Order: sequence, then structure tokens, then C-alpha cells
Amino acid sequence: MANIEDVLAYLRPNGGWVIWGQDFDTIRYDEGVKPITKKELDDGFAKYEAWKIKDDADKTAARQAILDRIGLTADELKTILG
Repeated sequence: MANIEDVLAYLRPNGGWVIWGQDFDTIRYDEGVKPITKKELDDGFAKYEAWKIKDDADKTAARQAILDRIGLTADELKTILG
């Protein structure tokens, strides 16, 4: 489950914000950074979860493609790397 920092990093990936705790009212923005609305944050949780699932699947597929190219299984690579 995502926390508010994950969602903020997803919505404002270039930073410019800081938060204390897990409360919308404690988000502070640097000058020039567009603040998010409470609705945008709330909607961002669902968007983040969908993005994270896809991102994880893409990373898994990329790792598997590399293993396929070099002709190793994940277990064989783990054994080699010790």
C-alpha cells in the first residue's frame, strides 16, 4: 500500500515539497512548485497503485529478457553472484 510520500513523489517527481507525517495539511512546497489539491492527492493514490503495478511488471520483464539473452535462469544468476 502506498504512503503519502510515494504518491507525492509520483505526482511531483521533481520534488520541491516536504511533508511531516501522513497528513495533507502538513505538506509544504518550495516557491514556484504548484501545490496539489486534496482531491488530486486522493486520486493520486489509485493512479500510483496502477502505475506501480505496471512499473514492477515492466522491470520484471526487462530482467527476464536479460536473463533470456544470456541464457541463465534467475536461480543460476543468484548462484553465480553468491
